[in-house]
Amino acid sequence: MESAPKAPNSLSLPWKLRILLSLAGPAIDLVTRKDGTVNRCLLKVLDLLQVQPSSEPSNGVKTYDVVVDPTRKLWFRVFVPIQYAVEDLPVMVFFHGGGYIVLSPDFKLYDDVCRKFAKELHVIVVSVDYHLAPENRHPAQHDDAFDVLKFLDNEENRLKWLPENANISRCFMAGDSSGAHITHYVGLRASQFDFQQLQVIGLVAIQPFFGGEERTDSEIRLDGSAPILSTKRTDWFWNAFMPLGEPYNRDHPIINVSGPNAVDISEMDLPPTMVVVTGFDILRDWQIRYYEWLKKSGKEVYLVDYPNMFHEFFLFSELPESDQLISEMKDFVYKVLNKVY
Repeated sequence: MESAPKAPNSLSLPWKLRILLSLAGPAIDLVTRKDGTVNRCLLKVLDLLQVQPSSEPSNGVKTYDVVVDPTRKLWFRVFVPIQYAVEDLPVMVFFHGGGYIVLSPDFKLYDDVCRKFAKELHVIVVSVDYHLAPENRHPAQHDDAFDVLKFLDNEENRLKWLPENANISRCFMAGDSSGAHITHYVGLRASQFDFQQLQVIGLVAIQPFFGGEERTDSEIRLDGSAPILSTKRTDWFWNAFMPLGEPYNRDHPIINVSGPNAVDISEMDLPPTMVVVTGFDILRDWQIRYYEWLKKSGKEVYLVDYPNMFHEFFLFSELPESDQLISEMKDFVYKVLNKVY
């Protein structure tokens, strides 16, 4: 069975980025309390990194926010590339990362990267603000994501809120980390739902957040040395995500997607999937197992490996690998489009 090559032993990064990443882990530890709650007061500092939508184009893309359900504050941000206004464009529904506990579509790094997706991939991006844990536990986030798909499938909503050239029969879903976790499960759910016009034809899972009871080689080898994530933090995230009062271990199928309790997807019509992994991510082995499980289940799946990168690398535009990933995503999108149409 095909597998990714082993990663190098040391991570080489620009010094400014290295300093920033060295602060990310302690910052997570600072806001995640021992009692399983999140210090939202401390997280208010992230409000300084939020950006408003811009009806005037910035970097060739205009943006606006759409409220799906005001009663539960479910909304998304739309990114429209203006130079392709006369073309029939696919829609990419995007789910941000953050361990299910932090961040949003208006966080500057995600606003920036979704602008790049829209412009470089020639797609209209819908970036979803799903509810965060532990205040909102599973399946709230997956329900939010699926409700956005149903909202877009409604003709009245689509005509009102999406550009005229948005083609939802050419819909991709993408996400990073916890957002990639959403992408997989909502992709499965979408493949079994009878939409009117929306059709999910491709998935992009950027360093998906999976786990299990076993401590894998990448978890053992990189724990404490890889940026952002540690096994202690990922365990905390799972505890915050899973429903209260429901006994579970990390081999629960919602966590260990390809493990001993995995759902049989061999007969499900899961669309082609691109899986992105990196060398300095403690979740690397779980992500490769996911890729191998999809392949074994008879699905069309592609593995993209950046052995010299870390978890969430693509958010940092100063890294050449960030642009390389967008190029790989563009190749995947048009490979799928050319096959489907």
